[in-house]
Amino acid sequence: MSEDEQLRALCERLGASPAQAATMAAQLLKRAGQLAIERGITREAALAHLLNVVVKGRSGEVPADFPPPPGPPA
Repeated sequence: MSEDEQLRALCERLGASPAQAATMAAQLLKRAGQLAIERGITREAALAHLLNVVVKGRSGEVPADFPPPPGPPA
């Protein structure tokens, strides 16, 4: 099973439709590559971070290293 197929299956288990899961998997892989370059980390570490955000977000949690949104303008 390819990495893309594994991610699609995970997204489906988290409640996404097959079409949504395919889109989410593609976006996760693309963003992992971007984060790896931006942060100077491995693509695998970036993907692990993103998956942590997705799984915690799905359960209503906010990861400790996720920055809060900016407050309303004054």
